[in-house]
Amino acid sequence: MSDTTPIYIIEEEKLRRNLALIASVAREADVEIILAFKAFALWKTFPIFREYIHSTTASSLSEACLALEEFGAKAHTYSPAYTDGEFDEMVRCSSHLTFNSLSQYQRFHERAGECSIGLRVNPEYSEVGTMLYNPCAPGTRFGVTADKLPDQLPADIEGFHCHCHCESGADVLERTLVHIEQKFARWFPQLKWLNLGGGHLMTRKDYDVSHLINILKGLHERYPWLRIILEPGSAFAWQTGPLVASVVDVVEDKGIRTAILDVSFTCHMPDCLEMPYYPDVRGAVCVEDTPDLNTQVSCLYRLGGNSCLSGDFMGYWQFNHELQVGEQIVFEDMIHYTTVKTNTFNGITHPSIGMLHTDGTLEILRRFTYEDYRSRMD
Repeated sequence: MSDTTPIYIIEEEKLRRNLALIASVAREADVEIILAFKAFALWKTFPIFREYIHSTTASSLSEACLALEEFGAKAHTYSPAYTDGEFDEMVRCSSHLTFNSLSQYQRFHERAGECSIGLRVNPEYSEVGTMLYNPCAPGTRFGVTADKLPDQLPADIEGFHCHCHCESGADVLERTLVHIEQKFARWFPQLKWLNLGGGHLMTRKDYDVSHLINILKGLHERYPWLRIILEPGSAFAWQTGPLVASVVDVVEDKGIRTAILDVSFTCHMPDCLEMPYYPDVRGAVCVEDTPDLNTQVSCLYRLGGNSCLSGDFMGYWQFNHELQVGEQIVFEDMIHYTTVKTNTFNGITHPSIGMLHTDGTLEILRRFTYEDYRSRMD
């Protein structure tokens, strides 16, 4: 553990474990599995990634540049809306370019150069329960429905992209494929590839990896000419490291004790408030139901961030001891999505980023300073 906080610590051994599993799925199922930067973009770890995978997926110009310049390979790029001023640079950095709508295709496809062109489609089916993350919810801005496609696709459209999962199991993919094939299989003979997007959480402990491989093999048997692509994000960095914080004060009001930390939920763990969800805290039990404050519960604390947002807190957690100023609080599984969504609201200290190597040494990959905050305000 680090002597100084706050810090995100990615553990090399756990990262390699995930990468090895993903690489084995890709090999056994004969599919391409690529890293989605929207969930993980710590580029100093890319030399490790390149031992296991060969491509990445981008959804912005910055991510596409990161793919080419730091990962060393052109990106599979998709954006809800390409802009005129950025498009040509997107093309330079991309091997695959997926359009979100037929109107975007019409506007830009002649400028796509040597990119393999795809179209995002909407099967109008998703089992994602949290509407904030459901890409197929009614009124979605993502993808083209089957009724809007011509019988004969434009000659330069080589693939379909479909994303409708979020931390889902293989059984969800199996049910989703039924809808995808019912709506879009009649166009498959005109295509070269099918991108099934992200949300395939194959590194989760209870994920049925064998079932996933069999599903993908079955898809190959039905459409042997299609190159199948998956682009999970969370699966790569799932359970690969914590965010380590420290207690800086303990305050009490109306019977509620709050341990104020040197991190912020709104700045450094925003999904906890947006989704919302309760993170796992090492050595503590989460009490999701609001406790009866008239009943004394020992070692019960709400955890509070150090920003000025009134709602920058979560709780309650029961520890096995009274918290002391200076002791560390460890939030588990805080690498995927969390590290890419942080912000510098209030200018509070941004957590450092470190890697715990397999030999036990902790390498600091990045420390953030006042200059990082100031440069964003220019």
